Amino acid sequence: MDTPVVLGGSPLGRLPESPWPLAAGPERERLARVVESGVWAFDGPFEQAFEEAFAAEQTARFGLCVANGTVALQLALEALEIGFGDEVIVPGFTWQATVAAVLDVNATPVLVDVEPENYCIDPQAAEAAVTDRTRAIIVVHLYDGIADMDRILEIAARRRLAVIEDCAHSHGSRWNDRGVGSLGDIGTFSFQSSKSLTAGEGGFITTSSATLRERLYSLRNCGRRRPGSSDAEWQPIQSGNYRMSEWQSAVLLSQLEHFPGQLATRQDGVRYLDSELTTIPGISTTLRRPQVTRQGLYGYVLRYDEEAFGGLSGRGFQEALSAELGTTIGPPYEPLNASPLLQPHTKPRHHLNDDYWRRIDPRQYRLPVAEHAYRSEASIIPHELLLLPTSELALIPAAIRRLSRHASALADRQRSSRAVAAASPA
Repeated sequence: MDTPVVLGGSPLGRLPESPWPLAAGPERERLARVVESGVWAFDGPFEQAFEEAFAAEQTARFGLCVANGTVALQLALEALEIGFGDEVIVPGFTWQATVAAVLDVNATPVLVDVEPENYCIDPQAAEAAVTDRTRAIIVVHLYDGIADMDRILEIAARRRLAVIEDCAHSHGSRWNDRGVGSLGDIGTFSFQSSKSLTAGEGGFITTSSATLRERLYSLRNCGRRRPGSSDAEWQPIQSGNYRMSEWQSAVLLSQLEHFPGQLATRQDGVRYLDSELTTIPGISTTLRRPQVTRQGLYGYVLRYDEEAFGGLSGRGFQEALSAELGTTIGPPYEPLNASPLLQPHTKPRHHLNDDYWRRIDPRQYRLPVAEHAYRSEASIIPHELLLLPTSELALIPAAIRRLSRHASALADRQRSSRAVAAASPA
């Protein structure tokens, strides 16, 4: 009765379907009001209301809606006047957009490794990568991790660097009761459909600098001046259209009303899983420093030790766990030095000169912590599963305990499969 599913047993249970996104309720009525208002583009009342509300949620002085999270990063770099000849330090364990934005302003991304405890940028590695060309550090609050902002901000102040926070995974998180995105010079967010706050697509920029706010508004709106800005605040700037529509703003305002309750439920789920999983040999969770006073997240990270499970690979563990739960538990992002989605040499426009072409090749970097996490250690539980009650989340630790009891048999099965595959003719 205790046999794992992949060994022919019956599942302990199945996690219920957890569709995402979830309609909050008011979207339909608000979208009808947008239709009737005739204000369909930008700077409408719903956009202004959402900007104020979400900036306050993240404890930032100013907020600005933009087309998506990638654009948010690009505009942040442009507002800081970063471009050709400049270097930007970026963690090598993130979605490719973080680096793509640096390439899109003709700067050089410098990839550094992450901390093994939470997969966020390693401050020591970041400082070691600083040169006389370095202008900024982009930190990424990845999955359920928050970067060590105390150390990053100290390094940035001492080395006179700007700090951009990529918060696409971390809506609602707070560090010493300050929202992520308000700690550095500029914060960026994504509202793409998989994120914990979403309108299908969309992005956001936070800052507490009045000067940066004016530049960011003009950069996202074809160089136009922000309504209400003074002659002293505004300067002409070349840009394009990176705006978000009133339709998305209406949806986001509706979603934001339900977000605090969802965030609290997810935090309860995190606490429950932390307490249960850390009792299982070979399973650990990511580091949550005491400065993290509120935990938003994109995915809950399981850290898995292959040796404790008899040599069963990380992929084998994910396969077996997915079979037990009836839903896919997969790996994290592939490190950017080997990602099929980060291929700057496929775009001739990046060939500014031979030296730049060489500098932007991600294959030159070694990222052992990120590579180990991707290859064998990290598995991701999507944030929407944390909205389930703990009575249903209990299936996750129960399933992992079952796999632990049968680790030797699971590892033997994997070795046999590999032997058969190796012996088969090509």
